[in-house]
Amino acid sequence: MTKKIRQAAVIGSGIMGGGIAALLASSGVKVLLLDIVPFDLTDDEKKDPTQRNRIVKAGLDAVVKSRPALLMSPGDAARIEIGNLEDDFDKLATCDWICEVVVENLKIKQQLFARIETIRKPDAIITTNTSGIPLKEISRELGPEFKAHFMGTHFFNPVRYMHLLELIPGEETRKEIFDFMAKFGEKQLGKGIVWAKDTPNFVGNRIGIQNMGSAMNAMVEAGLTIPEVDALFGPAMGRPKTAVFKTSDLVGLDTLSHVFQNAHDMCTDDEQRETFKLPDFLKKMVENNLLGNKTRAGFYKTEKTKEGKRVRKVINPVTLEYEAITTPDFPCLTAAKKARTLEDKIAAILKGDDKGAIFAWKMAANSFLYAACRIPEISDTIIEIDNAMKWGYNFTKGPFEIWDAYGVAAAVERMKADGISIPAHVQAMVDGGNETFYKLENGVHLYYDFASNTYKEVPNSRAKISLAAAKGSGKTVLGNDSASLVDIGDDVFCLEFHTKMNAINGKIVDILDDVLEYVDKNGAGLVIGNQAGGTPGAFSAGADLYFVSNLAKEKKFTELDDFLNRVQTAIQNARYAHFPVVAAPYGMTLGGGCEVCFGADKIVAHAELYLGLVEIGVGLLPAGGGCMNIWKRFVTLLPDSAAKQTDLTKLFVDAFMNVGSAKVSTSAAHARSNGFLVPGDRIVFNRDNLIGEAKKDVLKMVDEGYAPEIMNPLLVMGSAGQEMVNAKISKMVQGGYMSEYDAFLAKRIAFVMSGGEVNNKSQVMEKALLKLEREAFLDFVREEKTLARIDHMLKTGKPLRN
Repeated sequence: MTKKIRQAAVIGSGIMGGGIAALLASSGVKVLLLDIVPFDLTDDEKKDPTQRNRIVKAGLDAVVKSRPALLMSPGDAARIEIGNLEDDFDKLATCDWICEVVVENLKIKQQLFARIETIRKPDAIITTNTSGIPLKEISRELGPEFKAHFMGTHFFNPVRYMHLLELIPGEETRKEIFDFMAKFGEKQLGKGIVWAKDTPNFVGNRIGIQNMGSAMNAMVEAGLTIPEVDALFGPAMGRPKTAVFKTSDLVGLDTLSHVFQNAHDMCTDDEQRETFKLPDFLKKMVENNLLGNKTRAGFYKTEKTKEGKRVRKVINPVTLEYEAITTPDFPCLTAAKKARTLEDKIAAILKGDDKGAIFAWKMAANSFLYAACRIPEISDTIIEIDNAMKWGYNFTKGPFEIWDAYGVAAAVERMKADGISIPAHVQAMVDGGNETFYKLENGVHLYYDFASNTYKEVPNSRAKISLAAAKGSGKTVLGNDSASLVDIGDDVFCLEFHTKMNAINGKIVDILDDVLEYVDKNGAGLVIGNQAGGTPGAFSAGADLYFVSNLAKEKKFTELDDFLNRVQTAIQNARYAHFPVVAAPYGMTLGGGCEVCFGADKIVAHAELYLGLVEIGVGLLPAGGGCMNIWKRFVTLLPDSAAKQTDLTKLFVDAFMNVGSAKVSTSAAHARSNGFLVPGDRIVFNRDNLIGEAKKDVLKMVDEGYAPEIMNPLLVMGSAGQEMVNAKISKMVQGGYMSEYDAFLAKRIAFVMSGGEVNNKSQVMEKALLKLEREAFLDFVREEKTLARIDHMLKTGKPLRN
């Protein structure tokens, strides 16, 4: 029989336990969330179930109220049942998976698992989310059947958003158990799986904490400031803006100190054990309760001046006084800002000769060697280490990939010149003429395997398709510097955008007709999808505002109208093509990106989908068919007979509000609830598999005998819809929810969406609706307030409410 997780239990309702419960519930699994009975209950309270569940109820409440949201949809909370470890313990007997997330205390864990062993059903999987206690110690006194079903499942916080899931088999875990958990974690929970060994802090935290410890311990001696270190090890090196010290504030300095101490205590044979020692300034900060974001003061804090202005300050690690932040000014940082590619940015930082570059090189070299020396101690291959840092710490590149970017042999020679000893297996690799840790051959990604001294294929899920690998093997059939059409096999092609934030510009529009013509002649179907960008990334952040702004300021309205007409035509041609088109959006899918998706036959969306028609925020309206297609998604779900008989004004208002108030979904589930995704669309939890899953849908549609939709007139609401919306707009202005200019824009948007000057429930051709969109767009860009909104967005990245 095929194993399934229908009912799971999470024991421990703190931040991590609550996050795991939320992820499981969002993925469709029923969850039993348990915690202890409070110790401080009075005799009367001990009889009260509400009081007995006070701790677990607080944990669930924190999940529901969390921002950013831990649940994909508020309704997912209904799948979580709460209880306590005294009254509800026996309910664990019905669970397919029991995940322990209690305090990091060996004795408490051993006692808990001993109780679970007595009631677990025979095939139940039992896991611990410990990050510091060896699994063999936790399960030492348990029986062979328990150990056969016992392993580690180490999630990273926040659980919903961090891609990494480390799986740690115990010494006696059955292979079919950890194979199942890998498949379940990847497909249903959407995680990137890293196989770790039962060593302290596993993979991600062992490497990550050592890197942070090295930087912290070396910083003061090198004479660098905290902002300088964060600038060097932020986006310029392909790392998050939180870099080293802001990440520490986010995690909590008390938690960080615990992980440091745990590593120092348990990694007794580690050649760099001293880097796990807490710097004196960090010890004193913890003693002074300067713990980071949780205490609103850590390495950084925000203060208010007498005038009420918020000012960010940073702690001086020598004096422990907060000081004004001085913007780092190293030549290597200036060069990195000018560099176009990440590889060039890394080279600018690590190959510079200023004080900052020298420090960055020293830390990078330390990171390279530390990672290399952990194989095979913590993992068997370089892949686990690189993936752990990318998926658990949001690095764009792992240490071996950064080493490749620098040049493996060049880095080795520089380290030798610095008097650093090179590990034998790295030297053997270089001596063998192997120039990189990773390479692409004939469309296959390979990695260097230290155990066999050969290159092996990077293992991938069968559902995963790599556009980079396809392009590397010559599968690009059309393209320019903004978009490419890639052959992804089985006569299916993928249209990929590769502009900044995948914004839609003139070159993308130029290639769309050629793409559709090529697929029509040579293929079975088309996927529209991208793979560039980190977490959450951007399928497309919308139209290229610089392009629109420049045409508007130069009063080239005819050119702008032509551009809009070409966008609309391309999207319409895709919608009515003689082959299936499936859009595969993820992350930010805004404005024009959203409109491209609406033009597809089907959307296969990643669970983390921030989808919306947000043009009103820059004084515009969706003019790529967005106004028409959002209403179409609402009204065409109704049978023709129902549409003719039903009062559709309420439906129209709901559709309008998505555009008029620039609603953006907080997840794919939310996009489904507000009408952006329709019943035929599909949600995929693992972004790595998104293109592959979209391709499956294309082939399924072909196999089922695909026929394009017939272009029929669209039922519109006319003046009745406008009147209803205008009344709502007036109330929103009165309530301060809209400015007068918002109202001006919104009323015109309602006019367009309702079909213009027509009666209620008129039938209007799509061509006429698209013309209304273009006319309104061109009128809007003639307005000074719209140009001000566009300029403000381009300068600040934030909307202007004027």
